[in-house]
Amino acid sequence: QVQLVEAGGGLVQAGGSLRLSCAVSGRTLSSYAVGWFRQAPGKEREFVAAISRSGGSTNYADSVKGRFTISRDNAKNTVYLQMNVLKAEDTAVYYCAAARSNSVAPRLGAYDYWGQGTQVTVSS
Repeated sequence: QVQLVEAGGGLVQAGGSLRLSCAVSGRTLSSYAVGWFRQAPGKEREFVAAISRSGGSTNYADSVKGRFTISRDNAKNTVYLQMNVLKAEDTAVYYCAAARSNSVAPRLGAYDYWGQGTQVTVSS
């Protein structure tokens, strides 16, 4: 059983930064590609970023390119999402998800395991 636990969310002013972490337990992180998704109130869950098993391949939503960076430390079984120049429209619950395939696809269905989410609120 794979478990994912997100941390690092909070309240930040527009223009600020946050770093989210996703700790994976139950299996070795290097067995999975990992993605970050977010869901704002009243909206569908949307893709943010993904990283392959080795970290050699990444994928970003257009809305976060140049501002967010996904990375991973397989030795620590943790994936990170560094979020800079945050905007009010980045406010959402952020989820990490693990994929058995080595896919960085932006589709929810490509991911097999999900965390419970962490709230990010950006005040304008």
